Amino acid sequence: MSTGFFEAHRERLDGALNAIATRGFWAAFPEVPSGRIYGETAKTDGIEAFKARLNTPWPIEQPGTASMVGGEHSPYGMDLGITYPTPDLDGLLAASAAAMQTWKRADIQTRTGVCLEILDRLNRRSFEMANAVMHTTGQGFMMAFQAGGPHAQDRGLEAVAYAYSEMTRTPATSTWTKQVSKTDFITLNKTYRIVPRGVAVTVGCSTFPTWNSYPGIFASLATGNAVVVKPHPGAVLPLAITIEVCRDVLVEAGFDPNLVLLACDTAETPITADLVTHTGVGIVDYTGGNEFGDWVEANARQAVVFTEKAGVNSMILDGVADMRAVSGNLAFSLCLYSGQMCTTPQNIYVPADGIETPDGRLGFDEVAGAIVKGIDWLLSEPARAAEILGAVQNPATIDRVEAARSAGGTVLRDGGPIDNEHFPDARTCSPLIVQVDEGDESLYQQECFGPIIYIVRTKDTARSIELASSAATRLGALTCGLYSMNDDVISATEDAMADAGVALSCNLAGQIYVNQSAAYSDFHVSGANPAGNATLCDGAFVASRFRVVASRIPVPAHVEATT
Repeated sequence: MSTGFFEAHRERLDGALNAIATRGFWAAFPEVPSGRIYGETAKTDGIEAFKARLNTPWPIEQPGTASMVGGEHSPYGMDLGITYPTPDLDGLLAASAAAMQTWKRADIQTRTGVCLEILDRLNRRSFEMANAVMHTTGQGFMMAFQAGGPHAQDRGLEAVAYAYSEMTRTPATSTWTKQVSKTDFITLNKTYRIVPRGVAVTVGCSTFPTWNSYPGIFASLATGNAVVVKPHPGAVLPLAITIEVCRDVLVEAGFDPNLVLLACDTAETPITADLVTHTGVGIVDYTGGNEFGDWVEANARQAVVFTEKAGVNSMILDGVADMRAVSGNLAFSLCLYSGQMCTTPQNIYVPADGIETPDGRLGFDEVAGAIVKGIDWLLSEPARAAEILGAVQNPATIDRVEAARSAGGTVLRDGGPIDNEHFPDARTCSPLIVQVDEGDESLYQQECFGPIIYIVRTKDTARSIELASSAATRLGALTCGLYSMNDDVISATEDAMADAGVALSCNLAGQIYVNQSAAYSDFHVSGANPAGNATLCDGAFVASRFRVVASRIPVPAHVEATT
């Protein structure tokens, strides 16, 4: 069942395969929202496509639909009014399994080609996706375009490339000959089939619904599995658009569109626990909080489970060449999307006697003051502040900021709402900065998701490294940043963070930030600490989604003699 999609996108696949092998910079999908790239009317078309979806039911009928639900509210201040199908799980999963029967027998190139075509069509709709991501997550438009569109698409392509590499590691056929006597031989023709594990469930998150979900969706599809997507109730639309595109391409390629299905719920009547533990589910990809993620890992025993959860990310300040450059870089990392990134630093460790600079030591209070000043300057221009901070996705995050403000420590910067000229009803909050001592572990040695920053006064840099690495080992962490001019400190921190399973960034300045993760080069989440058991993306992320099953057929003796 060839579609021609594989050859049409072969050059792009080859680029991705080369990128994951070399780990250098490469991107398949342009990240600049330019009309010269995406078409002169792309921006307007995207806005109109988004608006046309508001206050309407999702237009695709699915098997196993029990009723329609909806409740998305834009963090910028409006109800989306879209309703989506909530399923009868038995019916939905039966349809999903049935749709797999033809898909799993398609060859590797056909399945890979379909996935590549889906990603290509998603890229063409990046402006529509940007508006959907912006008004479900609260990201600013530029971030929503990049992270929700091209960057997510690159993460999906990365997973397809890993899947293709793993599936083609074993040849489809081989001829095996063994001499059993001076004149006798046994010859077998062997065939090796890729056998998928089963229906895959992708559990989406509220803050990065496409970026975090595409790796699992495309890794499962490419390896022959059907996919049921269970979005967060507050961020359904980006994944619903994705599923529409998937289904369109599948039909065009001659496959059952029920290979990709949408399963929605509400916060009041969740279905995730029942869905991920259903006997009809063979794979679970989960992104979200640690408590429920731990539950999924412990209870979805019938499935192979891949999780990306959260942790306590750290910055260690030991010495800087230019404090102004460092504080500017830190300010952007701390403010971007109001700290609602799983890679955003939370704890900044600074020795009590300050840090090294080319002009001598800079005292603790001066370092803390420079960080506060950097944030204040970055947010001083209202339009810039609104775009960088975006809006807060969940009201519970605002409550968390309020609790942190009164929990203890010294407030150095009192975070709070900002004005947004274009969206006056937006839910906003700039970073709260609290100074604590290293002994106040009950305050800062826990995840505080959102715009909450602790500057921790430590005995010395060695103690800072110890606190950051031990927190990662116990609580999980995705990132750690270090600023130091001492090679021994850098080496010690590399060792400590590697042992704790944390990606380390050293001495970043300019336009590269600790909370950015590059497809094809960076491994997002290590799978080596409690922040998650999987990596986006590596061979292990795709290889467990299928098995190789062989058949052996003897070659008749007269055929052997002829050959």
